[in-house]
Amino acid sequence: MPRTALVVAIVIASFVAGTHAAVAEDKAAEITREAQAALASLYAKVPKAKELGAKADAILVFPKVTKAGLGIGGQHGKGALLKRGKTVAYYDTTGGSFGLQVGVQTYGYAMFFMNPAATQQLDKADGFEVGVGPTVVVMDEGKAKNMTTTTMKDDIYAFIFGQKGLMAGIGIQGNKVTKIDPK
Repeated sequence: MPRTALVVAIVIASFVAGTHAAVAEDKAAEITREAQAALASLYAKVPKAKELGAKADAILVFPKVTKAGLGIGGQHGKGALLKRGKTVAYYDTTGGSFGLQVGVQTYGYAMFFMNPAATQQLDKADGFEVGVGPTVVVMDEGKAKNMTTTTMKDDIYAFIFGQKGLMAGIGIQGNKVTKIDPK
């Protein structure tokens, strides 16, 4: 009887481990699909972003970031780092803020890392802090229209897209990007 129980336990453990691995693969595949779809949508709306993407060393896409606050706020989202259209890693973006603020908002953003040195900043031990280290330039459609290959001299360009909801106020905010295992 103990041998049968051991075999049953091994079979159950194998099933649970296999199911967990399948769920992790599904989550990773979902993040990749959403990131690629968000990037394709950005490219369709902002052709200059596509030109920038062709020159980028890597593109980090967070398809959906949720931000909420009432005095104290926070934000969180999951994203994929793409190199030549393929996902090479997964990341979390988290942030906190305080000040006069109220509301809930979702949005996405894509960061175009223009050189290997900027991309390497992502894997620092403590995570990548937006606004610390390489130069980050936030782009909008108007600014992107005026961009040329001779004016592109910064390390990272960021596009914010798909804003929904309302977040109002003024405050101090920090944002950190950390490499994750999407399990």
